[in-house]
Amino acid sequence: MMRTESIRTVIGIIGNVISFFLFLSPVPTFVNICKAKSVQSFKPDPYLATILNCVMWVWYGMPFIHPDSTLVVTINGIGFFIELAYISIFFIYSDWPKRRKILMVLLVEAIFMAVVVVVTLVATHKIHTRTVIVGALCVFFNIGMYTSPLTIMSQVIRTKSVKFMPFYLSVANFANGGIWTVYALLKFDIWLFVPNLLGAISGAVQLILYACYYKTTQREDNNNGAGAGGGASNNGVELQNSRVSSLQV
Repeated sequence: MMRTESIRTVIGIIGNVISFFLFLSPVPTFVNICKAKSVQSFKPDPYLATILNCVMWVWYGMPFIHPDSTLVVTINGIGFFIELAYISIFFIYSDWPKRRKILMVLLVEAIFMAVVVVVTLVATHKIHTRTVIVGALCVFFNIGMYTSPLTIMSQVIRTKSVKFMPFYLSVANFANGGIWTVYALLKFDIWLFVPNLLGAISGAVQLILYACYYKTTQREDNNNGAGAGGGASNNGVELQNSRVSSLQV
């Protein structure tokens, strides 16, 4: 039989793969931005939030903060550079007011992370204390990011339509939350467990809503015609991409 640590490693690798493809889900949006040479009505907020999220989890996974978290570091390190690429494209094709906003947010995030680093390394000297401080901050920010999926779910209930909630992305979110919840349980990590359990529950609720309103959406699309569906396409893509900010790993 496989040892618990080996099983945990396999689960973590699977989690890395799922999370990697979730990080890539906004690629079609940025292909459109590059083709149009304009950010159009899209906003950088989800990607700026995910950059801080990734950096926080990378810091959490450091051996002097929370040992044996290499797979948490790898996927969030990869995610950081992917999100940085998104922000770079967004910056290139934005006007000056949006560029200024991006620079200011990145500056605030850099200052915040510098404070977190100093506090955890200078003010605390026990690994357990460092784990609690950084872990609590990670959970706090992750829970705050759930406003995006909640907004989408409320819109589905209100409109009785799932056209803004892609099925495969909901499945991936459920699988991602579930696999990392199992990973956190195998060598119990409360700070990794809580946000990913919430992520799995969120994904499950999205799938239930999809099952409830899928047929209603089909009737609406047939009645309204192709024009109605096309008119909402930009909003649908933006709502889809906003969910990446709540990615838990």
